[in-house]
This record gives sequence, structure tokens and C-alpha cells, in this order.
Amino acid sequence: MEAILRMTKYQTLINILDTIVKEAPASMNKKYPRTVDPEKQNQSRARAFIHLYLKVNFGLLNFKEREHFITDGSYDGGIDGYYIHSESKTIFFIQSKFRMTDKNFESKQIDLTEILVMDVNRILDGESTDEEGNEYNGKIKQLQREISSIDDIARYSYQVIILANLKDVKPSDLRKLTGGFATTVFDFHRCYEDLVFPVISGTFYQASDLRINIDLSNKNAGSKISYTVLTDKGECEITVLFVPTIELGRIMYKYKNSILKYNPRSYLGHEGKKVNNAIKETIIENTTNEFALFNNGVTMLSDETYINERIGQKNKAQLIVKNPQIINGGQTSYTLSRIYEENIENDVEKVFQSKEVLVKIITLLENSNHENKIDLIKNISNATNQQTPVINADKISNDELQVKIQKHLFDNYGLLYERKRGEFADGIFNGYISEKSILERNLFFRLFYCSNGKVKKAREKKLFIRQDLGFEELTDKESLDNSYYGFLCFKKMNKLNNPNQRVDLNTYAKIRAMTILFKPDIIDNYEVNIERDYKILNNGWKNFLELFQNSYVNTRNRINKRTGEIKEYQSFNYSKWFDSSQFEKDLLEYYKKNIL
Repeated sequence: MEAILRMTKYQTLINILDTIVKEAPASMNKKYPRTVDPEKQNQSRARAFIHLYLKVNFGLLNFKEREHFITDGSYDGGIDGYYIHSESKTIFFIQSKFRMTDKNFESKQIDLTEILVMDVNRILDGESTDEEGNEYNGKIKQLQREISSIDDIARYSYQVIILANLKDVKPSDLRKLTGGFATTVFDFHRCYEDLVFPVISGTFYQASDLRINIDLSNKNAGSKISYTVLTDKGECEITVLFVPTIELGRIMYKYKNSILKYNPRSYLGHEGKKVNNAIKETIIENTTNEFALFNNGVTMLSDETYINERIGQKNKAQLIVKNPQIINGGQTSYTLSRIYEENIENDVEKVFQSKEVLVKIITLLENSNHENKIDLIKNISNATNQQTPVINADKISNDELQVKIQKHLFDNYGLLYERKRGEFADGIFNGYISEKSILERNLFFRLFYCSNGKVKKAREKKLFIRQDLGFEELTDKESLDNSYYGFLCFKKMNKLNNPNQRVDLNTYAKIRAMTILFKPDIIDNYEVNIERDYKILNNGWKNFLELFQNSYVNTRNRINKRTGEIKEYQSFNYSKWFDSSQFEKDLLEYYKKNIL
């Protein structure tokens, strides 16, 4: 399974890097050549890998903005990139080693001499050349200029980031290697977990302090209404105001699903198409502010909220929200972000001009108790009416069990388990992943049950909210290996048949049969064997069912209540048989004797 897992995650990484390369303007074609030549392709991807780190960790969405911080080239002092983070008062120095194959990306270590050549101390000391007397390149000199222009540089610390595999080196020894600086290593595990997964799920950059510009020109009684509410979970302050739609679009464009962490759903895309299209039409086709009338608004959670109406600008105010989370109105906000993104290179302000949306900010004044905070969020979410209905399954999508299952399936199988509807919409929209690679939450449980001998259970309605298995049961290695193999079988079977047809009992029984007959010891072999094995299963399936139906058929009597006439009829309980140990015995006996 390691090869399939490695290839799946690595291919997703490659998709992300290639998309970043496509963002490069034509003037940078020399550094980012779009070619099938392996060497030049690797050159592009290596630089894009640094882009990925900058995008995820510092929220830099613009290609040119990120390129500013990439120093990789001749006489770069062993530094491939940097970033000056004013919020945390930290200057990051990046050393990166991208590998061309999935195997090398996970196994090849960075050479310690490559860390030793980092001239961080010389550069910080203002030296213009390396120890060999070579003049540092222009980007390194740019770094020096930017550091020297920081007014409160005494408050800054330095950190080295290594984007490569490095094991068996103690943190204290690593500090010595880098010249005494704190060092963080992004090996392949951390790359997949902290760079790749956050990008495909749109959760890669967390908002701490959110600054929102408010228009006061049409507000006669000030910008807001505030009210303090006492709940059994503590005291809250409610602030209600109208916010320019462009501000919400800009915020969601940058923070995406990371600001919908406590929302029971992410962006629904096609599933919420009718509502999302209506939002889009109201913004784009109207020059007046009907949107403020038609839309139900957005509810946002905050740890601290500040608003200042006297900022030295006429008819302007500023709102600051600490650790914001949108718990209702996520579809509205995400649709606004799509409009913002589509028009960012054009006259985006004209599209959103004079259009506002009602925002309700709930500030938790007593937020030290995490459990109370979560309970309050659930209560608000359940009580608030939304434009796109929240189904019961959505309400448990943020439960700890679901979060742990998602992480376990991605870490161990490379599976994208969709616990929350729409959470991978951003990855699909940007071409990082295909829609077919998503494992829908109900399907996961259906495949788990049927591949482990509970075919009847797999057919139950609303299985996601009705299942009662714990984390240990769900992550039992053999059971989960069966489920993973069942998923691979299902994808292949669905491709060979009509992918849109409803999954019937017979299909789940076939998945169970495939697991019994053909599941290899090494799941990596599924690609070459699964289609062949499914055809073998299919060739004998009809005769197999007929043979044992005749063997186990029950004869019963049925009385006609009107006439009193007694009639015999024959029945066979397929569900009971599929779930029995006898099914496994019959299957092996028949196929070994007649087919295999």
C-alpha cells in the first residue's frame, strides 16, 4: 500500500505545484518553463515548492508577491527564500530540496553540507560576499536592505525552515549546523499534512486579526447596533452592522475554509448551485443594493471585536475581529469570494460597488472554556435559519471522531474523506484533485460495513449519523485495509458500470466477494489485478447466486384473507446470506471449483 499512498499524495503535490507554475507571468518563462522536459520541469516545480510554503504559512496568494521572496539562484548564500513576518516579529530563512520522484521525495535526505552552506550569519552581519569572495545575488542584497530598514529590528527573532527530509539529527545539533538558529523541518510527512492537505481543503491560512473597512456614507445612526446577552454558556456581545460585500469577498478569497472551521458545511458548489447563482446574479447584474434586502446575512463568531468610526477618513470606519469564524452564511461568503477572484484582475471594486450584506458578530466575552464555546456554536448553528438547509449529518461533521477519521484516512491511505460537505471544493475548483477522488462520508461507512461482512447494514439510510462505531473499531488495520480495498473495487466497478446508478445490495455483495476472493496481501497490486478480478467475479456471479438460491430457498404458505385460499411461495433472504459465514464458504467453494 505504501507505493499507492506515496503516489497518490505525491501526484496531488505535483498538481498543486504545476498549477502554481501556470500562475507565473510570461516574463518569467525562463524561471518557470512550461515544458515536458524533465529537467526544466523539475526546475519549475522546485521553485513552486517554495511558493507553496509561502502561500500556506503566510497567506500570500499573489504569484508576484511570493516571487519577491524567492532568492534561489547563483550566489544565494545557501538561502532559497525568506519571509519577514511583522506580526510574529520573525524572519524566516528557507532552504529547500525538492525531489523529482515520489520515492525520492519520501526517502532521500538532505545532505548536511547543504545546511552548512547557509550564510545566514554573514548575511545578517551585512557582508556583501560569501567566504569565497563571491558577490551575493540581487535578491540576497534585497533581503539585507529590507532587514536594515526594520525600525524595531531588536524585537525580531530568526528561524531556519528546511523543506526536505532530515532524520536522526537532534534539534540541538541542527541549531549548531544552522549557525545557532531555531530550525523547523518540513519532511515529507509534514509536507503532506501541513502543506498539501490544507491547500486542497482550503484551510491553509488562519485568520487572527481581521480588519474590515466599513462605509458610513448611508448610515444615519452610526455603523452598528450592539447588545449584551447572558447565556448559560457565559456572556456574549452581539454587534449587528452592514458590511461592504467586497470586504467579505476579499476575506474569504484569502482565508477560505479556515474561516469556516465551525460551520457545519463548507462551500457546496454544484450542490448549492441555485442559491449560489442567485447570489452571483444579484451582485453582478445589479448596480443598486438589492443584495442587502434579499440576503439573510452572515453570522460571525469572535473572541474580541473592536470598531472605530473616527479613523481620519470621511464616511469610513474600521472593524477588527479577533479569531473570526463564520458559523452561518458560509455559502454567501464563499460565493462572494468566487466573484472577487474572477474579477480581481479587472475592475473588482466596480462589481461590488455600493452592495452590502448584514453581518451579525457574536463576541464570546468568556471564551476560556473550550467545551462551552463549542456547545454554544452548535446551538447557534442549529437555531439559525439558512438559505441552503443544514441536514442532520452536517451537524456532526465537526465532531472529534470525524476529524480524527479524516486525518487517519489521509495519513495512512491518502484518502480524502469528506466529513463536511463541500470542504474539498477549492481543491477541485483549482484542479489539484478530481471530484472522483473524494470519499463521501456515507459511502465510507457503507464500504466499511460491506467489505467487513455486514452487507445489509451497508444499505441502511442515513448511515453516517446512525453508525455507532468508535475510533478504535473504525481504524482497526485489517478492517480498514478491507475498506480501502473495497473503495478501490467500488471505483473500478462504478467506472465499468453506469456511475450514476443507485448502489444496490448486489453491488455491495460483490465488493464483499471481491474482498474475500481477491484482496491481495499487498494492496499496491490492485491497479494491475482489480479489473481482471472483477471480470472473473462477474463471469460466475449469476450462476453462483442461482445455484445457492435454489439450495437455500424456503417454501412458505400465504393465506388469502378474502378467499381463505392457501398458496405456496418460495423466498430467499439474500441479505441474511450475504452477512453469514456460510456465504464466504459457499463463495470460496464455488469459485475455486468452477472459475479460479
